Amino acid sequence: MNHSLIDAWRSDFPILQTRIHDRPLVYLDNAATTQKPSAVIQSINDYYSTTNANVHRGVYSLSQQATDFFENTRETVRKFIGATSTSEIIFTKSATESINLVASSYGEVHFSSGDEIILTMMEHHANIIPWQEISKKKGCTIKVVPIQQDGTLDIETYKTLFTSKTKFVSMVWVSNAIGVENPISDFIRIAHDHNVPILIDASQRIQHANIDVQKEDCDFLVFSGHKVYGPSGTGILYGKKHLLEHMPLYQSGGDMIKKVTFEKTTFADLPSKFEAGTPNIEGFIGLGTALQYLQSIGLDEIAKHESMLMNYAIEALRSLDFISILGYNGTNVSAISFVMDTVHPHDIASILDKKGICVRAGHHCAHPLMQFYKVPSTTRISFAMYSTVDEIEACIKELKEIYTLFS
Repeated sequence: MNHSLIDAWRSDFPILQTRIHDRPLVYLDNAATTQKPSAVIQSINDYYSTTNANVHRGVYSLSQQATDFFENTRETVRKFIGATSTSEIIFTKSATESINLVASSYGEVHFSSGDEIILTMMEHHANIIPWQEISKKKGCTIKVVPIQQDGTLDIETYKTLFTSKTKFVSMVWVSNAIGVENPISDFIRIAHDHNVPILIDASQRIQHANIDVQKEDCDFLVFSGHKVYGPSGTGILYGKKHLLEHMPLYQSGGDMIKKVTFEKTTFADLPSKFEAGTPNIEGFIGLGTALQYLQSIGLDEIAKHESMLMNYAIEALRSLDFISILGYNGTNVSAISFVMDTVHPHDIASILDKKGICVRAGHHCAHPLMQFYKVPSTTRISFAMYSTVDEIEACIKELKEIYTLFS
């Protein structure tokens, strides 16, 4: 990649000028959250400085302008993921809430005792617990797609899990813990061959490559705004319109109604039906700006850069005989999990922090996956559009020194 181009990208992110413990910030925890470009920060500041008003309710100009900015993001999201209508784009506070909404609402009317839900071994807790909760309520059984040592899901076993009682599949596109990308088109096709709807958690995919929900034909897709250079507290639920229309309410209150009396309430059409109360207005305005920012650069360009970083980091880590990489099969997207001989991941992360290097250490909200690999936790480094080879080299240098220190 052109170094001047990456420098230009980096200049858009003011936090990258920060120093940590008097060291230049090396931020390698992008799978947890991405940093925010100036355009996003400015859009939030502009909203509060010039446009602050509640949306959807006001007949005055300021409220109408705020509503326009807010709803423009819905259209931006629609285009970004290739949905057919803005009525299929539901604003939530996170991917977690999006999954909870589907599990609770869809499950309430479509699940019954003895039904089966298929998940995978590599799911984030946010894509396990909501299905456990609705299963307890409805008497369902959860089946799990096993994983191979290199992080590949066992698609042949997946095929055998379907029965006449299978009612839903929910799975991650890219693992947050090990970075493996699943062949999602194949998993969707197999689910549909059995007339079973499927939800895709795209939280670790949305910021790295283009997505077309119509091409993939997923029934639901979720992601969080803070993973895609947007503000925290913003999430997206995409759902096929005919499915959303027949799902009951998830929450109730203001802005999701047509008419209320003490005898009866008539509820609003999509997408308002699932958006009770005053939303995170400035957050979604910022999210729209973030997606427009990415579109102006091009996700294909970003993907090329991140792929180069991944290949470089994998080779560098493989050269260290005291490092073991977990779950690498060549499909991995911008995240690597590893363990170091005799050194706990928390110690690694703590020492790296003193050098200004931010990495993630822990179970990554993926206890079942950690149990499969027989480790309590890992160290994870993860990349974004502004990450550089120099940052990877700095991290590798410190990892060598940490091992020498402990050994």
